[in-house]
Amino acid sequence: MQSAYVRDYQEHGFAVVRGVFAAHEVTALAEAFNRVHERGMAYPASYRDGNVLFRQGRDARLGRVLRLVQWPSYFDTTLDRMRKDLRMLAILAPLIGEDIKQIINQMHWKTPGAAATEFGYHQDIRFRRPREAYRNTLWSYVQTGTAIDRHRAMNGGMTFLPGSHRLGELDIPGQGAVMDQAAEAAALEGLGLDSAKLVRLELEPGDMALWNLYAVHGSHTNRSVMDRRFYINGYVRADDCDRGAWTFRRGAPVDLGAPVLIHYDDLYRRPGPHFVDAA
Repeated sequence: MQSAYVRDYQEHGFAVVRGVFAAHEVTALAEAFNRVHERGMAYPASYRDGNVLFRQGRDARLGRVLRLVQWPSYFDTTLDRMRKDLRMLAILAPLIGEDIKQIINQMHWKTPGAAATEFGYHQDIRFRRPREAYRNTLWSYVQTGTAIDRHRAMNGGMTFLPGSHRLGELDIPGQGAVMDQAAEAAALEGLGLDSAKLVRLELEPGDMALWNLYAVHGSHTNRSVMDRRFYINGYVRADDCDRGAWTFRRGAPVDLGAPVLIHYDDLYRRPGPHFVDAA
C-alpha cells in the first residue's frame, strides 16, 4: 500500500514525514548548527572554499547575520552522517529509487528579529542551471528539509501552494535574489493563482518536509524570539543528473570524495578559499 507521504507528495507537490530523527539526534544536529554558525560568523564576509559557501547577510538592526551554509558535510561529520542516513533512503526510494545523487546540502537560519531572512515565493526549478544537466525534473528530484526547531508562522515556517507543481515553470515576478525578496501573495495573484489556498507547514524538531522542484513556496521573517533552523538536502535520481555528489549507490551510502561540479561553475577555475563579497 502506498505511503501517505508519497500520495501527498504526488498530489500536492509537498509532504511531511513526522519524527524521522529522534530527540538525541536533533540535539546533535542543533550542536552542529551552533558549531557551523560560530565558524561562519568568524569570517568578516561571505566565504567560499570549493563547494562550501558561508552566505552572510546584513540586517539593519542586527548587523551581520549568517543566512545559510552550502555543503557543510565536507567538514562536519554529524551533518554528513545525517544526509546519507538509511532512513533518508527509505523515504526517497519510493520516489526516485536507490541510485541517488545529491545537489543540495544546505543549512538555513532565520535569526529572531532579523529582516534579512525572508524568501520570496518561487520554484526551485529556477536554480537548476545549466538546464541541460537536469532531466525529468518533475519526478526525478526531491527536496527535503529537517526541522531543528519548531516551525510555525511566527518564526517563518515554509508556505506552499498545493498542486502548483503541476503548473510547469512559472514566471513569478520579483527583483533580485529570492532570499532578498518578500513573500508577497500579490506575486502569485498576478499570475492568476489563488493565495487563499496557501498552506503553512507546522513542523516539530525531527520532522522532515519534502517538496517538488516545481512546488511554489516561500517563507516570511522570524517574528518570534526563537530561531528557525532547517537542514535542507536535495536529491536526484542519478541517471537524470549530470552534476551532483553520489549519496546512495544501489542502496548503499557513498562517502563524499573530492569536490565535484554541482552549482559553483568556477569550482575548478577558482576553487578558493576566498571571500565572496563584503558583509
